[in-house]
Amino acid sequence: MAKIRDNELWALTHAERAALAEDLATLTSAQWHHESLCGAWDVEQVVAHLSAAASIGQWRWIRSMLGARFRPNVHNLRRLREYLGATPEATLEQFRAVITSTTAPTSDTAAYLGEILVHAEDIRFPLGLSRTPPMDALMPVAEFYALRDFAVPSRSNAAGLHLKADDGPFAAGTGPLVEGPTLSLVMVMAGRRAHLDKLHGPGVQILRSRVNELGN
Repeated sequence: MAKIRDNELWALTHAERAALAEDLATLTSAQWHHESLCGAWDVEQVVAHLSAAASIGQWRWIRSMLGARFRPNVHNLRRLREYLGATPEATLEQFRAVITSTTAPTSDTAAYLGEILVHAEDIRFPLGLSRTPPMDALMPVAEFYALRDFAVPSRSNAAGLHLKADDGPFAAGTGPLVEGPTLSLVMVMAGRRAHLDKLHGPGVQILRSRVNELGN
């Protein structure tokens, strides 16, 4: 796939944020506090995390990580709390305010597109909400995840496996085959066990054992 320019990646990121905001506007109070696929965070906390991530540039991120003694979980929790509103409606307004943000701590734009794709599915999947992002958004994230460990150990999860999408052109790696929807391949590379059942092939058990070690 031809390299996508940063402005195109940001446009896709903004579209995915806007789509998530539309879904969030329909949630009940109970749904806002439903568990997500993202560790111990509920839906509202994941949304607050997305707002924080879209608001922190390089120098603020460095200061925050220094203050957290380079413990990403501590950094993420501190920043999340800054963007957690007094009510879910207030948290949603914080998120709407950053829909078109291009603020990020590094120039790895595909990773930030991946952040909204993965966290949106972290929210939608447990709530039974279904949305498949466009292939134009999924492809650069799948390719980035197969090549690099960045925030998630995606390359390590995929190492020594042949990943192949059955709904698009994505393919990467050599070894035992793992086949399935592009979104599911992205989610499992990001460590989400919930999408393992959507994959098939002789390499799935290897991938399952790796993802299970992470506990997501």
